[in-house]
Amino acid sequence: MLKNDLHVGAPRSRVDGPTKVTGQATYAAEFTTPDLAHGYIVESAIPRGRIRSIDIRAAEAVPGVIKVFTHENRPRTAWFSFSYQDMVGPPGKPFRPLYSDEIQYSGQPIALVVAESFDVARHAASLVAVAYERTEHETDLGRARHDSYEPPKKRLGIAPPPKPRGDAAAAFGAAPVRVAGEYAIAAEFHNPMEPHATTVIRGEDGKLTVHDKTQGVQNSQAYVASVFGLSKDDVRVVAPFVGGGFGSGLRPQHQLFLAVMASLALERSVRVELTRQQMFGHVHRPETINLVSLGAGEDGKLRSIQHQAIAATSRFEDHQEVVVNWSGLLYPAEHVDLRYELAKLDIYSPGDMRAPGAPLGVFALESAMDELAVSTGIDPVELRLRNYAERDENEDKPFTSKELRECYRQGAERFGWSRRDPRPGSMREGHELIGWGMASGVWEANMMKTSARAKLTADGRLAIACATSDIGTGTYTILAQIAADSLGLPMEAVEVSLGDSTLPDSPVQGGSWTAASAGSAVSAACLSLRKELLRLAAKIDGSPLAEAGLGDVAFTQGSIRLIADPGRAVPLAQALAAGGKESLEATESAGPGLIGMMLPKSHSSYTHSAVFAEVRIDEDLGVLRVTRIVSAVAAGRILNPKTARSQILGGVVWGVGMALHEEGMTDHRLGRVMNHSLAEYHVPVNADIHDIEVIFVEEEDEKTSPIGVKGLGEIGVVGTAAAIANAVHHATGKRIRNLPITIDKILAG
Repeated sequence: MLKNDLHVGAPRSRVDGPTKVTGQATYAAEFTTPDLAHGYIVESAIPRGRIRSIDIRAAEAVPGVIKVFTHENRPRTAWFSFSYQDMVGPPGKPFRPLYSDEIQYSGQPIALVVAESFDVARHAASLVAVAYERTEHETDLGRARHDSYEPPKKRLGIAPPPKPRGDAAAAFGAAPVRVAGEYAIAAEFHNPMEPHATTVIRGEDGKLTVHDKTQGVQNSQAYVASVFGLSKDDVRVVAPFVGGGFGSGLRPQHQLFLAVMASLALERSVRVELTRQQMFGHVHRPETINLVSLGAGEDGKLRSIQHQAIAATSRFEDHQEVVVNWSGLLYPAEHVDLRYELAKLDIYSPGDMRAPGAPLGVFALESAMDELAVSTGIDPVELRLRNYAERDENEDKPFTSKELRECYRQGAERFGWSRRDPRPGSMREGHELIGWGMASGVWEANMMKTSARAKLTADGRLAIACATSDIGTGTYTILAQIAADSLGLPMEAVEVSLGDSTLPDSPVQGGSWTAASAGSAVSAACLSLRKELLRLAAKIDGSPLAEAGLGDVAFTQGSIRLIADPGRAVPLAQALAAGGKESLEATESAGPGLIGMMLPKSHSSYTHSAVFAEVRIDEDLGVLRVTRIVSAVAAGRILNPKTARSQILGGVVWGVGMALHEEGMTDHRLGRVMNHSLAEYHVPVNADIHDIEVIFVEEEDEKTSPIGVKGLGEIGVVGTAAAIANAVHHATGKRIRNLPITIDKILAG
C-alpha cells in the first residue's frame, strides 16, 4: 500500500550538518560590515549599592575609542519598566541596563566602551574608574530562606502548586513508614558553546538588522521596538543558527540592549559580545532547597506527600519554575501538600535552564522515593509500579498517553536490573564499589501557536519558512522531513528558512514544544498545498484523479497517485501547469484550540522516562565515575531517531553535570561568583561520560499535537541526577542530598 511517509521516523542526518562542520554557518558574533564598531561591557564590582562616581576620561583617551556610555550619558530610552517586558519574563521590573546609578547585583553592566576593535575596547574598559557607595547585601539562600514568600503574582505559563488534598501533615504522622529529608541543588550557570552576542548592522536607510543570540527572534524584535520606540518594520532580528540555547536565550539579554543603543546613538554598526567570564553575571538555574516528606504503608503505598521548595530570585523579579508540582503528578496519594516559595537575593534574575524546575524537584522526590524503597525493603522499580499514577491528580484529568510502565520494563531489562543486589555496598569489583540506582522522569508536553509558509514551484522545489530558530536541536531537519513527506518529495528538494523575524510568526523556542508547534504548522501549510494540488489535478481533462479525495491518494515520487491504482497519477508539475501557476503558496497556523487539535484542555500531556544509572566509586579515594546509563523515554511520535537520540544524550550529560560537577560558588562576604570560568566551574567533558543507551518506547498520542509529537529537549536531564544519587547510596550506604556529589561528601563519615 502506498504511503506518504518516507522520511519521518527515519534516522536522517542533519541537513545543516555540512554547513556547520565546514564553518559556513554564521553565528551572532560572526556577522560583519566595514563600519563595525565593538563594544565591551564594564561590570560592577559590588552586589548592591550605588555608583558614587564613574571616571571615563582615561578610557576615552585611548586611541580607537569612539565613545563610553554610562548611566550619566546614555541615550534616552523607554521610561517605564513595563516597556522592557518580553514574552516570557516573570513578574516584577525587568533589568534596565545603564538606567541609573543603582547597583542590583555583582557583574551588572555599568558602562559600555565602544571602539574600533574589540581589543581596544577591552583595554579601555579596564581604565574606567568607579567609586561605589555600598549597601548591605545578601546572596546566601541559607540565610534568606527564613524570609521566603509565596510569589503574589504568578508567571505566565508556569502552573502554581495545586491546592492541598486532604491533611498531609496528619497523614504523615500516622503513616507506618516515614521518610523526610532536605535536598539542595547549587546554582548552575549557562555555558553554551556560543556565548551571548549581538551584532547590529545599520543600513543606509537607518533600519537595523540585528544578529542576536536568541531563542526568539520576534521576542527580541518586540523588545527592541518597545524599548527604543521603533517600528517593527525598522528592526529585523536574525538568528539562523544558535550555538546552544538551553533557555539562556529565551529572554532578551543586556548585550542586545547595549548593542542597539550604541548603534542608534553612533549611527553605525556595533557588536557587543560577552566573554566567558561575563556569562556568569547572566542567566542561571536558581539555587533551590527542597523539603520532602513521604508517608506510606508497609506495602509502600503512599498516603502522604509533602514537598516544599525555596528558590532564589532577584530583588527586582519573581522568577518562577515548576518545582514541586511533579510530586503530586508522578505518584498518587490521598493527602498531598505542595508549596513553592521564593527568597530574594542580590543577584541577577535566574532564568530558564533546560527543563527549568523539573530536575530540581524530581531530584528531591526521586531521592525520597529511593529512601522509601530502602525503608520498606521494596525494589525501587516495584515501589514506583505500586504507586503508578493512572491520571493527573493535580488537575484531575486523564493523560493523553502514558507509557511509563513500559519505560520501567524496557529500561530495567536493558540495564540488567534483575541482577541488582539490594544491599548497599554489596556490589564491587576490586577496589571499586558498584552502585545501581534508578529514577523516574517527567516533563510537560506542550504546543504553542505557530505559523509556517510552504511554497512549491514548478521545478519541484519546496520552500518552508518559519520564524522559529534552530537552537541546535535539529529543527531544520525535522521540518524538511515533514514537508518532504507531505508532498512526496526528496528531502534534497526542500529548503527550510528559519530564525528571521520577517518570517511567519513563532513563539520562543523552548519547553520542548518547537517540534510539535512548528512541525504541526508546516504540516498544516503543506496540507493546504495538497488540497489545492489535488483540486487542480482533478480539473485536468481525463484526469485519473477526477473523483478522488485526499484519502484516496498518496503524494509520492513527485506525483499524486491513486492508492488503489498507483499507476494512475498526476505529476505535481502538471497539476501546477493545469492551473496556470508557476508556484503555489500557503501560510497556515497550528496550536492549541485550532483546527487539528483534539481535546486541548480536557487531558494532561507529559513525556515520561525511566533512568537507570551505574556508578563506580574508589572506596579509598572517593573518586566517582558514572559508567553506564540507560534512559528509556516515552515521548509520542519520534520524527527522527538520530537527532532525537542526540537530544536525550545531551540531556543525560546535563544530568551528570548536575549530579557531579556544576556548582556556582559565591563568596557571600563579597556577593560575587568566584568560579566564573570553565577552569573552575566544572562541566562534564568526554572523560566523564561513558556508556549511555537511549530507548524510545513506542507511544501513540494524537491528542497532544496534530502530528503526535511530544518533544524531547528537556526530558533527558530530568531524573538523571536522582538516579545517580540513588546509585551512590546503593554503592556506599551514604545518602547525599546536596548536589553536586563531590569527593569530600563521599568520604565524609
